[in-house]
Amino acid sequence: MSSVQPDISKIFVNYLRNSRQLSCPICQVDVKPPTLDGFKQHVQNSGEKHPTEEKAILDAFQRMKLTSSKPQPQPTSATEQDQNKRSRKRSALDQSEDQQNPERSPLHAKEGSDNEGRNKKVCSPSSSPPPSTPTRRGRGRQQADNNKEFDRGIKGASTRQLWSPSSGGLQRPSQLKTQTLGQRSRPLSHAKPNQHKMEEPDPEPGPDAEVGADDDTEDPSVSQLIRQPETRPISQEQLVAEVKGIYAGLVMVESKCIEVDNAQSANKDSPQQLNNEQWQALIALHRTLLHEHHDFFLASQHPSASPALRRLASKYAMPARMWRHGIHSFLELLRHRLPLSLEHMLTFIYIAYSMMALLYETVPAFEDTWIECLGDLGRYRMAIEDDDIRDRETWTAVSRYWYSKASDKLPTTGRLYHHLAILARPNALQQTYYYTKSLCVPIPFLSARESVMTLFDPVLSSNPPRLELIDLAFVRILAIFFSGKEKGQLGNAAKQFLSLLDGHIARITKSWLEAGYYMGISITCSLLGFGNDSNVLKHAIVPKRSDDMDTAGESIAPEPIPADTFYQSLSLAVQTLEIVIQRWGDMNILPFLHTQMVFIHHLSKFPAAMKFIEHKYPWKLIATMLNYLKQSCKFEPRMDSAVFPGAENQDHYRPLPEDYAMRGLIYTEEYFPLNWFSGEVVEEDEKYFEQASMVDARKERILWIGRQISSVGQWLLWDAENSTFTVADEYNTDFTAKTPEVGAREIVSLGLGAQGDALPQID
Repeated sequence: MSSVQPDISKIFVNYLRNSRQLSCPICQVDVKPPTLDGFKQHVQNSGEKHPTEEKAILDAFQRMKLTSSKPQPQPTSATEQDQNKRSRKRSALDQSEDQQNPERSPLHAKEGSDNEGRNKKVCSPSSSPPPSTPTRRGRGRQQADNNKEFDRGIKGASTRQLWSPSSGGLQRPSQLKTQTLGQRSRPLSHAKPNQHKMEEPDPEPGPDAEVGADDDTEDPSVSQLIRQPETRPISQEQLVAEVKGIYAGLVMVESKCIEVDNAQSANKDSPQQLNNEQWQALIALHRTLLHEHHDFFLASQHPSASPALRRLASKYAMPARMWRHGIHSFLELLRHRLPLSLEHMLTFIYIAYSMMALLYETVPAFEDTWIECLGDLGRYRMAIEDDDIRDRETWTAVSRYWYSKASDKLPTTGRLYHHLAILARPNALQQTYYYTKSLCVPIPFLSARESVMTLFDPVLSSNPPRLELIDLAFVRILAIFFSGKEKGQLGNAAKQFLSLLDGHIARITKSWLEAGYYMGISITCSLLGFGNDSNVLKHAIVPKRSDDMDTAGESIAPEPIPADTFYQSLSLAVQTLEIVIQRWGDMNILPFLHTQMVFIHHLSKFPAAMKFIEHKYPWKLIATMLNYLKQSCKFEPRMDSAVFPGAENQDHYRPLPEDYAMRGLIYTEEYFPLNWFSGEVVEEDEKYFEQASMVDARKERILWIGRQISSVGQWLLWDAENSTFTVADEYNTDFTAKTPEVGAREIVSLGLGAQGDALPQID
């Protein structure tokens, strides 16, 4: 709803009339009030020489002159007289007279201006904004204006002017009506507006104007330059004494913390609870211990410290002691007292997190430890957040960031993948990948065998969690292989998984890029017996320890026998590979194929391992898939060289997302080049980001792996004449697809072994 806009011109004219005095153009008497009605009353009272007709009275009223209610001071200098003359709007006749009489007196100039003003009408300003284009000035006038701008002038002199041409005059409304759009943008000097100029006296100069320019008083706000502070070197004796003193105080505080934590842990079932003052005292005690550790690290890792002094922190396991006695034990005490201790636990988590972040910045010698501690603190903070789901997600992301950063530095440590598995909830497929990987790295985290049951037990229960059917079936199959529980569910789970896999890949398209390598790595970990030392494949590919070798260098450990679970896992892996390969025109299956080819490539180096799988894998189908990938390449793949594709130019080659996922596994240690993951710095959020160029990189990588396997000359063969992959005659068998029911029965039957039990019914 639009409102009526007021007429700014009328408002401004009324303002001028109310603030000034109107003089009658006939008798020069001030009219009060200065309005049309007041002027009519003046005409009636005066009588003589005044018009009587309405139109004549109106014309006389329009010719009335606006005069200031205050007397105008006269210019006192020739410079100001000349400037005032130039600032007025003069007629052509006055300009000619000025040129002939440059010494024209101020009185004549004022009289000419007054006479001119009496012959002009009062011009009200227009409601439209003035043109923005400045008027043209001569060089002399511009120089005078510049002098005026920097001239302080005489106190009380009038220099400011309203509605002058130099400040952008306003046009009459009658002119605006007939003016075109192009004319409005012209300079004001060409518009020729009829304007009335008014002068106002300058304000009184402030006290700063009285200060001379040559005042030498020093500004106190200007700081003087000072010399660099002198550094006092510390001797080794002083540094050793400092470290000893810090360590003595640290041990005292540490002993007190251990004593208090043990006492409170022993009384955790006591009905008596600690009050706020007692909790604050415990927090202050543990904060003091953290500060003592911080001082110890700064002193022992001082740049002037000797190598022996630097080794003290590692020798006495100071980072581990700091975490165990200064943080972890107290956090566990607080956790067992929840929810009453919630606020105190939040306070201490923030204190410990700040200290760890400070150590991460100032003591880089133990950077790996600080990163993992920051991840643990973030996981504690995430675990106790139940009210705000956004805060919980935020701290989950923080903890995941630190654990991922730690796993990049220590990719063979399974403990970090176990922590990432906890943070992966509720993504059951990703959790399965992290849990299984934590058991199949050179430094496995054996406690994950207990933690993984928090994922597997609900899946095997009669009331499973709400997951996608294919993910639920896949996780259930691996849960049965891992735990040996609920074997009666294996047939239905296998049938459901095999029947849904092809349609699932077609339905989710690019989303299976990530799910594909999660599933592929989990299957290979299942083939390795989830890191069990009795697994035949792990026994064949893992180097033997020195205590397992006799004096002649031969292994004295007995050869393991394949378990029924191994053959079941092998059947699941082969059937899954067959279903996926049959979609070889779909580029979304390449990450899964990549993980499987890397696994086969590593096993091909160990004949003792290949003898268990060589007659089960579909070699002819694999060769067909490789030939299709080679034909679909629009470039010449680097597959004939033994050099890893991209290793010759690692600085400009980015690892694939599944490269990060496979990193650290026991069968990928020799697959990647030495500095493959350090060539290009990739942000954590971008590691698993799929780029369009990665399709060709995967094709080239898979073809290179196939070429390396064919170099053995036993399973895959390379026909150099036709540039195609073939298979050995022993494995040149036609592929026959199995129905999900048949495949499920095969998996179940392999688990029966010599027991001779009847096959369970598969729905």
